[in-house]
Amino acid sequence: MATTLPTQRSAAEVWLMPVFIAKEGRGGEVREALATLQSVSRNDPGCLEYTVFTDDQRSGTFVLFEGWNSHKDLVDHNDKSHVKDFVQMVAPLLAVPFSVTPLTPLA
Repeated sequence: MATTLPTQRSAAEVWLMPVFIAKEGRGGEVREALATLQSVSRNDPGCLEYTVFTDDQRSGTFVLFEGWNSHKDLVDHNDKSHVKDFVQMVAPLLAVPFSVTPLTPLA
C-alpha cells in the first residue's frame, strides 16, 4: 500500500471559489471571458491555482477554483487591469452577481 505525505500548506495561503451564472443564451460569452482570464491570471505572481470548471448539471454555470500564496498576492491580482476589465465586461452577461466563497483546506 502506497503512502503519500500530506502537502504542506502555508497559513497565509488564500483559496477561493467564485461562481458565475450566465444569463440564458450568454454562456458561451461567459465561458470565453473566463478562459481568457484563466490564461492570463495563471501568470500572476503568487498564483497557486486558477482553474475554471463548467457545472455539468447546470448549463451556463461556471466555478473558478483559485489559490494564492498570500492575501497580498490576491489583492495585487484583483488590482490588475485584466481582472478589473473582466469584472466590468462579464457583469451584464450574468443572471446574478457572481459569488465568492472563501475556502480553507482541512489539512
